[in-house]
Amino acid sequence: MTQLTFPPLSLERWLPTRDTIHSYAQVIGKVRRTLSPPQKHWWHCSLHTTATGLTTTPIFVNNLVIELQLDFCEHRLLISTNQGERLEIPLEGQSPAEFCTEVCDALASWEIYPDSSLLKFADDIEGRYDTTAVATFWTAFSQIDAIFKTFKASLREETSPVQLWPHHFDLALLWLSGRLIPGQDPANAEYADEQMNFGFVTGDGGIPEPYFYATAYPVPAQFTESALPGDAYWHTEGWTGAVLPYSALVDAANPQEKLLTFLRTAHQAGTRHRDTETG
Repeated sequence: MTQLTFPPLSLERWLPTRDTIHSYAQVIGKVRRTLSPPQKHWWHCSLHTTATGLTTTPIFVNNLVIELQLDFCEHRLLISTNQGERLEIPLEGQSPAEFCTEVCDALASWEIYPDSSLLKFADDIEGRYDTTAVATFWTAFSQIDAIFKTFKASLREETSPVQLWPHHFDLALLWLSGRLIPGQDPANAEYADEQMNFGFVTGDGGIPEPYFYATAYPVPAQFTESALPGDAYWHTEGWTGAVLPYSALVDAANPQEKLLTFLRTAHQAGTRHRDTETG
């Protein structure tokens, strides 16, 4: 991987724009969820990255294959079909309600009607769409996606796709040990599968700055007693996991190696203590 650089991404400087693109991701994520066959661990609800933004991936509906893509380089939503038809909606800071209506109207032109509950969460407060802030975000986000995929390639066990969860707007990768958790219904993968989750968040109510996280389910004994690389720390308020602030990458001499070291160290901590418990 070539050397990467990470721009400052202070949440307070672009929060209104972040919230706007978050709402757009929620809309197209709901389209994918309502029109796609269910997958384990809710993988049919997530979005995937492209070179220029986020996609629902192809969806088969009404004998047609459609795809919705948020393009953060051309600042548009592109809706295309396997018949070569295309519709574009400019990203201009529409309110969630307005954007949702535009998406539903576009799909209705092909007689595609997502679940009506799609409109229930959408509000009519005008958003903000700062193209410079979006470009900065996408520079960082696309590079993080590439590093996560490098980390994923090093894991021998089953892993999820690197995917964005629209509800929390976090990019994440799930690692599955292959072991079942005693006392849980084996048919319920969400609760029965022993797992670790690695992700990136642009900031939230608990940590109001962008950060990387690593969590384990169930949390192994002594998990938080493991040493973490410099700048990383253990978070225990509300949820338990390892955290690396995004700001640690901005001035790092080798930011991709710094992030990979954090992910590998957290993974080793989770698996080492889990193996000790089950050994």
